[in-house]
Amino acid sequence: MTRTYNYYTIDVFTQQIFGGNPLAVFPDAQGLTTSQMQQIAREFNLSETVFVLPPEKPIHTHRLRIFTPFAELPFAGHPTLGTAYLLSRIKPTSSLVFEEGVGTIRVKIEPETGYTELTSTTTPEYQKTLPETRDLAQILNINPADILDIAAVSCGLPFLFIHLTNLEVIGQVKLNLPLWEQILSCYWSPHLYLFTRETVAKEADIHARMFAPALGISEDPATGSGATALAAYLVKDNLHSSGTLEWIIEQGLEMGRPSLLKASADCQDSQLYSIRVGGNSVLVSEGRIFL
Repeated sequence: MTRTYNYYTIDVFTQQIFGGNPLAVFPDAQGLTTSQMQQIAREFNLSETVFVLPPEKPIHTHRLRIFTPFAELPFAGHPTLGTAYLLSRIKPTSSLVFEEGVGTIRVKIEPETGYTELTSTTTPEYQKTLPETRDLAQILNINPADILDIAAVSCGLPFLFIHLTNLEVIGQVKLNLPLWEQILSCYWSPHLYLFTRETVAKEADIHARMFAPALGISEDPATGSGATALAAYLVKDNLHSSGTLEWIIEQGLEMGRPSLLKASADCQDSQLYSIRVGGNSVLVSEGRIFL
């Protein structure tokens, strides 16, 4: 017996179609098995595909399962935000509470603009053991002197942050996959998040690129979970006694999919107590899949 499932595609972290990070969402995925979800994600071959299910706890609105072409993720930013944007179009609302692998994720939606913003409830985790600068430079095909700092941070999904000197260097990066496989494939945070303080857009504070071959993602045009962990990294040694730090992150320019993400960190009494990431989305297509 053939069953039909509706899906939508959305571009996230952009206000223009064909920019940002593309996403597929199945707003009613009841009846699909885990194996089918993974096969569908591989068929779409986008960085992530989301399957929306009823919540396990009635006080929440939905349960999300997020898949890359190769694996299921406990949390991801652009799927969370893009799904919230879509669901708010189907049934207007200003807030949603998702159940994800890392726990409960709250999302606010601005109905007038479609801007969505998630609040991370995961306590940042910092890895002390780091790869050698020389090894990372070889993996990226750059000079060791072009690496200013290294950190490994997770707010639900771990990233290896590599602070580079400038735009020219970050634009020249070419990942050496055999060397990545040898040195980083089994590391605590094998996903490479590169950034520099030099930007293309005047309104941006950070220029970023992200590579996740372990997830089947050669390069990601916009990474919400990475922006969440980046905020935790940037604020760690720069805590205000009280207040909010904000960063506008540009990403995806090297791929021809310009994206803008906003990350915020709320501090009180020299302690980090909240991280938020947000952006705009655009509805691209609607269709059906037959199983």
